[in-house]
Amino acid sequence: MAEGKDLDILEMPFEGLAAYWLSIRKIMDTRKGKTIVRDELEGTTEIFIRHLLETVFSKMDEGLVRKLAEVKKDTLLDDYRRKIDLMRLSLFAIASGENPRVTLVRMDSKFSHAPLSEKKAFEMASGLVQAVKQQDADLATLLAVDHKIRFDQLVVKLLFFTIYARREGRTGLDRFLGYTKSRYFTEGLSLAIDNFEPDFLAYHLEGIRDQTINETSRKMDMSLEMALGIRAKMPYDDVFRIAKAYMPG
Repeated sequence: MAEGKDLDILEMPFEGLAAYWLSIRKIMDTRKGKTIVRDELEGTTEIFIRHLLETVFSKMDEGLVRKLAEVKKDTLLDDYRRKIDLMRLSLFAIASGENPRVTLVRMDSKFSHAPLSEKKAFEMASGLVQAVKQQDADLATLLAVDHKIRFDQLVVKLLFFTIYARREGRTGLDRFLGYTKSRYFTEGLSLAIDNFEPDFLAYHLEGIRDQTINETSRKMDMSLEMALGIRAKMPYDDVFRIAKAYMPG
């Protein structure tokens, strides 16, 4: 197995993603080569990688594979950008002491239809405030924030952080830093706790967002070309050359 279950195309480095595809190419030359794609599909939750495994190694024409990969890429990048923007809005709110109701309105503006009503959002976020105070609370589950969870879950968790900061003070969030999962959100939360200027924080996080989305787009392109190279039975070294073209330096 190439350990696809651990993939996260948004946060993992180019080298790690390239190593994943190169391991598949290497396995293709062994007795396990006939089942490697099936095995990876069973163990991989990374959405874009699953899409490539399902389409590139099917009998689809390469032109259609490329078209579908482009559509999937655009869809996922839009999803990721919106989720990162929701994180950014909540981090600005924490840093500025913004009223959580205003924050929710800002987050709702990212949707044509809000993922849940204001009443429901505040009920669930307030319930989370109470839940984290329990001695046996599973903070790793309750406070996990990343681009993989559903929009309604993300809104509730981010609203929790703004409510908690408003009630307890932003420094009270320090004890949650080890559970927030997303590197983007964790860095921003750490800066907010350290009393960075809200406008500076928002500007800084915008830059990280744009860089993250751009790099993820390139990693998706690299994955597509490497997978197509494997499908075409290119030698290992040539597939590696494809990867190097997308890597910085």
